Amino acid sequence: MIDRARPVVVAGAASPLGAALVRALGRAGYGAVTALPEDAPGALDGAAVDGVVARVRPAAIVVASVASGGIGVNARRPADLLAANLAADLHVIEAAHRHAVARLLYLGSSCMYPRACAQPMRPEHLFTGPLEPTSAAYATAKLAGLALVQAHRRQHGRDFVAAIPADAFGPGDDFSDDGAHVVAALIRRLHEAKEAAAPSATVWGTGAARRDFTFVDDVADGCVTVLERYDGEAPVNVGAGADVSIRELAETIREIVGYRGTLVFDAAKPEGMPRKTLDAGVVAALGWRPAVGLRDGLAATYAWFLAHEAVAAGARP
Repeated sequence: MIDRARPVVVAGAASPLGAALVRALGRAGYGAVTALPEDAPGALDGAAVDGVVARVRPAAIVVASVASGGIGVNARRPADLLAANLAADLHVIEAAHRHAVARLLYLGSSCMYPRACAQPMRPEHLFTGPLEPTSAAYATAKLAGLALVQAHRRQHGRDFVAAIPADAFGPGDDFSDDGAHVVAALIRRLHEAKEAAAPSATVWGTGAARRDFTFVDDVADGCVTVLERYDGEAPVNVGAGADVSIRELAETIREIVGYRGTLVFDAAKPEGMPRKTLDAGVVAALGWRPAVGLRDGLAATYAWFLAHEAVAAGARP
């Protein structure tokens, strides 16, 4: 059992999933959560990370991604994504080892699985085939982090474990043109199309790709379940265990946003892996189930976007 009275460090807490993890740890009764990289340069500074871990002496560390994005940012900045995550993962995991942190949870990504992976995807499928080219750099960094966690278990007997989250979405998402994943990108695009009374809105790809979209707070709660209850070398998938096509997703978002124009699917644009559905049997056996359905989660995400878009619009000159 983890001592909930002692601090927990979350690396990557500035990301939507990292922020959700901070909330989930609070709901689970952890009284002191120290976030990285809130104090620049954060997890990218090895000395700074070591200093925080030495000072805080956490009962556990959770390692989320410090840099990620949708297909666009993966295409434009693969070196940035790979280098940032390699550096942050190395600094945090090595600091946890040096200071004998009792428990560490490393978070990977579903893009770590091969592009042509069997479905549903299971941990034994990792490293069995080529990665999806549009996310290969980021996925390589996450695979390296997983390998380091497993190596510490084998060589040093560290109680380090890993989870692979589904495609998380929800309040706090990055809706920017540069950083948005598919749900946030579609919400912004269809909202703007509605506001402009545009006759059509473009969706990247054919719409046939399928994804396991899971509400971000559900994913975070599942990760806390893994942190507290799992002990094994193989990573644990954390997701709903069901998928939906991008076409179905776009149509649902169109209804929630209230956009009445036509959706135009641009097959010339990349759409990533054909299918990413996680086998969630292990985390279900640990006692976790998602609580928020896709439509309700999308509605909550759009409501958050509207509230924060209104605040941002009011701040603009």
